[in-house]
Amino acid sequence: MDVVVFGAGSLGSLLGGLLARTHDVTLVGRRPHVDRIREQGLRVSGAIETTVGPDARTDVPPSADLALVTVKAYDTPAAARALADTSLDCALSLQNGLGNERTLADALDAPVLAGTCTYGARLTGPGEVACTGVGEVVLGAREGGPSPVAERVGRAFDEADVVTRVADDMPRRLWEKLAVNAGINAPTALARVQNGALLGHDAGDVMRAAAREVAAAARADGVELTDETAVAAVERVADATADNRSSMLQDVEKGRRTEVDSINGVVDGPDAPVNQTLTALLRAWERERGLRR
Repeated sequence: MDVVVFGAGSLGSLLGGLLARTHDVTLVGRRPHVDRIREQGLRVSGAIETTVGPDARTDVPPSADLALVTVKAYDTPAAARALADTSLDCALSLQNGLGNERTLADALDAPVLAGTCTYGARLTGPGEVACTGVGEVVLGAREGGPSPVAERVGRAFDEADVVTRVADDMPRRLWEKLAVNAGINAPTALARVQNGALLGHDAGDVMRAAAREVAAAARADGVELTDETAVAAVERVADATADNRSSMLQDVEKGRRTEVDSINGVVDGPDAPVNQTLTALLRAWERERGLRR
């Protein structure tokens, strides 16, 4: 399969590198990362060790079988515009937050799949990415139900030894992922702690309350997600990734804009006081640093 990875940051580079062991992969990202990959290949270290030689560039190629979109949620409109003139068989979003798939589908003349990913990834330097944990990619039709396109993409991932599952309940899975991200990302970013620190009593209360508010928002949207399921999911991920620094914490440490709008901000309102507070505090931090208006 001919794959273009739009957003060759940590996750995009890791998955692109793993897929490049079997498929033709083009990584679209920024310099000097893509320059180093062209010159010396992409080095994957950590839980998976390999060096591969995907194509790497700053612009989008004219065609591909699959566009794997891994940019930050606030960059999805730009990704959609950039990919609009590319001839694609399908696209797959492996991004945080809700609504990315719809934004892509509105711009692309190709089916758009939804997905989640629990692989851990961290850029360690130009041309280098660390796999901080082997997880799983789950993908399927964004509206739910069976999808021959999703089955084809799932087989391609399997061929590259990427742990993959094709699912017919992606709307519920996206909301569950949102509950996990809402409970872990903003609290760790504000407290400057690793994920496992949220399993303590006080921080755990905030984490679980944020997840329950997301579950309530999911049910209001017609997706069945119980409070118990959301809480169990966020506790499970916080425990399994106890030593990890969340993506939002990494953004704060590097002085970058966060994805709070598409995570906690999705359930921001009077019926979600915990997420409302977390969102307001991170937006204030971003405004003070000129990262948002």
